[in-house]
Amino acid sequence: MSKIKIEFFHDVICSFCFPMSYRMRQLQNMMPEVSIEHRSFALVKTVQDFNSMFGSRDKAKEEILSHWEHANENDDLHRFNISGMRKASFPFPSSMKALTACKAAYFTAGDTGYWDVFDSLQNALFVQNQDIEDEMVIFECIKKTDMDFEQWKQHYQNPQTLEAVEQDLPLAEGYGIHSVPCLIVNGKYKISGAQPLPQIIKAINNITETLETKTETPGASCRLDNGKFQCD
Repeated sequence: MSKIKIEFFHDVICSFCFPMSYRMRQLQNMMPEVSIEHRSFALVKTVQDFNSMFGSRDKAKEEILSHWEHANENDDLHRFNISGMRKASFPFPSSMKALTACKAAYFTAGDTGYWDVFDSLQNALFVQNQDIEDEMVIFECIKKTDMDFEQWKQHYQNPQTLEAVEQDLPLAEGYGIHSVPCLIVNGKYKISGAQPLPQIIKAINNITETLETKTETPGASCRLDNGKFQCD
């Protein structure tokens, strides 16, 4: 197989990125020669964005939980704790603190560290129903990984780390990405949405063998549609 580099664009708060990360872990085990690089795509950059997108943060949580129903069906393990999140008292978290935590993990331990923190934060939100906008929750998620916590914390508090998160956004725009999860293969070919693992593998093999994508209908995803955060 020719060398394959995949840029995996995602957001910690994206419900369809949760099952997609699980599948990409499987893909990495099956195809260790594939290089996977992690990129940020912030669906909700600020708390104020909830008002413009949904009318209020309370309405945002109600609508986003309906997305979780579809994402749980998409998830191979059906891990979403939807009833628990409905009972949780905190508002739905925005993107940037968690994405900054992931980027700090990248500066600490590379893409492997980024991925471990990303999965830890997503599990905290979707399964354990914890507020991943709360820095104490973020810290506990970091400590559950093999990350050097003090080194990670230095990167997390460095303003350049937030800048690095923001630098991924024009990169996504350049690729024409408007929804996540999204894979960019070898800087050219796009695989959109949380597609089944066999379909992802088929698309990658098509790229390798024929240098063109032959993906079927894009999979489920979360996107920015006229400034609003929506999920399929």
